[in-house]
Amino acid sequence: MARRKDRLDALAAGMRAAHGTTAVVIELDLAADGAVGELARRTASLDVGLVVASAGVVTSGPFLGNELAAESALLHLNLLVPAELAHVYGRALARRGRGGIILVSSAVAFSPVPYTANYAAAKAYTASLGQALHHELKPAGVDVLTLAPGPVRTEGAASAEGIDFGKLPVPAAPPAPVVRAALRALGRKPLVIPGALNKASDFAGKYLLPRRAQTAVFGALVARALDEKPARR
Repeated sequence: MARRKDRLDALAAGMRAAHGTTAVVIELDLAADGAVGELARRTASLDVGLVVASAGVVTSGPFLGNELAAESALLHLNLLVPAELAHVYGRALARRGRGGIILVSSAVAFSPVPYTANYAAAKAYTASLGQALHHELKPAGVDVLTLAPGPVRTEGAASAEGIDFGKLPVPAAPPAPVVRAALRALGRKPLVIPGALNKASDFAGKYLLPRRAQTAVFGALVARALDEKPARR
């Protein structure tokens, strides 16, 4: 399920040719009002066993310099939609007695991050929700995993406005290893952070750096990657 049917059709055809799989393609924009309910309606006849909530958008730059509409749209897609998906399909999977949900958070979820403040805050919500649901839904046979990668080489990251992720000190990972890490951890862990540098950053944030210092470090690193440098006061 995604916004561009032509790409979904091409992906489905490639999977069918390589693996003999059958794919149902659904063209839908999760940012639209009522999209999760519409998705549930269109998948009602399917025996859904795994839900991956990976849609998202990023805003960057000083929070006050961004339009409120853009920041509100981010909260809708990155925060509310994963919660709706987890609720709707969590109920269906619990009735089924087995299944899985993967919520895609981010390595920046575990510290305040200036100049992408709203994005990091929304991902913090998803990380907290996912780890709590891992505990809540386990007795119903539903495995919930929170995936918290660093930068990943995707079209969304490459086309993000206002920031060049290539200027960050953590190299962007190809998608395949991130996906493999998630599928290996599903049913075994509540949270997976792929990549040695991302794990080291998480460890430093937990045990070595005070929160204020960690926030300052992230702010300095992200400021370097912005297209327009934040004004000094």
